[in-house]
Amino acid sequence: MIHKIRLARLRVLSALCILGSLTACSVGPDYARPDVDVPQAYKETGNWKPAEPADASSRGKWWEIYGDTTLNDLIEQANARNQNIQAELATYRQAQAAAQAARAGFLPTLDASAGASRSRSGSKVGNSFNLGLDASWEADLWGKVARDVEASEATMQADAATAAATRLSTQASLAQDYFQLRVTDATIVLQKETVANYERALQITRNQLAVGIVTRADVASAQTQLKSTQAALIDLGVTRAQLEHAIAILIGKAPASFSLPASTSPEYAANLPELPAELPSALLERRPDVAAAERKVAAANAQIGVAQAAFYPSLGLSTSGGYQSSRLGDLFDVPGRVWSLGASLAGSLYDGGLRRAQKQEAIANYDATVAQYRQTVLGAFQDVEDNLVALQLLADEARVQDEAVQAALEAQRLAMDQYKAGTAVYSSVIVAQASANSAQRTAMTLLGRRYSAHVLLIKALGGDWLPGQAATVP
Repeated sequence: MIHKIRLARLRVLSALCILGSLTACSVGPDYARPDVDVPQAYKETGNWKPAEPADASSRGKWWEIYGDTTLNDLIEQANARNQNIQAELATYRQAQAAAQAARAGFLPTLDASAGASRSRSGSKVGNSFNLGLDASWEADLWGKVARDVEASEATMQADAATAAATRLSTQASLAQDYFQLRVTDATIVLQKETVANYERALQITRNQLAVGIVTRADVASAQTQLKSTQAALIDLGVTRAQLEHAIAILIGKAPASFSLPASTSPEYAANLPELPAELPSALLERRPDVAAAERKVAAANAQIGVAQAAFYPSLGLSTSGGYQSSRLGDLFDVPGRVWSLGASLAGSLYDGGLRRAQKQEAIANYDATVAQYRQTVLGAFQDVEDNLVALQLLADEARVQDEAVQAALEAQRLAMDQYKAGTAVYSSVIVAQASANSAQRTAMTLLGRRYSAHVLLIKALGGDWLPGQAATVP
């Protein structure tokens, strides 16, 4: 008897091995990355020298190229505490668990049971004891489980890349806000110096009014210009406070618990090194959002196979064994042994077109993800082109604007000298001062825009994200 049981089990195991070898046959289309129109070079390269992909893969902590230790510390805090990053990492861990759950479909399930009961039938009262193991397994004949695992793993990789994209976006937003705050600090210092100059100009005008050289209209004009500049200075304080609040949120803190000491320098000059514009083909590997979109296509492709497998019958195998007796002491005796082996083949004969509709739905979803992937690639190329041309032209504009600032300051000095000498009216001083202040403010705005474009170009090139990180997110 025991020999027969062992022989039966051996046959079942052999059948499982044979059927397991059939699971390599998966229905549905095998995945291939969709074709995209990749240009040979960027349109807006200008003086930029495209780098080989390997050269661009060594940026590491990209924010450190600016040489600002405060920025470095803030971004490290954001990496650890930003709640959007934490949410995406949790989503990635969810996808990891889902992929593991899908892989469990390859393995049999094993259940154990034990029970005891006492019952009465007519005048007879009896006991029943049982102990058993049940195993079942559904052979993946058509690759449904394999495709499901394929889809789950691709989704996991997409979520990992999405987490990396969120982290990169957070880092870039923080760097932009930080640079704008520092430029605002420098503008505030500049504006305070302008207010001091206007206060001196107002005092000069009052002195000249006292000796009858000018009229009260000149004093009123000087006062108007001073108060307008003071109001603009207050408005800069609002801008700085809001930027500080935005930075606090990005590093995972409440605005009330964060402050950043203001800079007292009238200039801010972090490093703005030239960045290599990667080859267009490398951009598909370097951008985490592009990688995420491509992995979603792979997941959608696998779902077509899952839908196709539903057209075919499923084969289930089951076995159970254990002991059953009316006396607990006799439970493990040979007569108490029980076992069973079974197989089932099941398939749907008619479902009103449900499976066909589900397959068409999977195909349509695949087509949508392909379009989204291609659109993401196009958007990536646009991001690089936009910021390449912005950096080029803003650098040229900044040089011209610096010349305009020097000319405006010289015109302001000459107008004040002429006014003091009595050879010019005060309105010419007002115009010259306003032009000088406007030119200086414009120069500071251009500096902020150059920092933003520089950060956005790094983001457009993928930051420090490297191929192969789609499956592991720090």
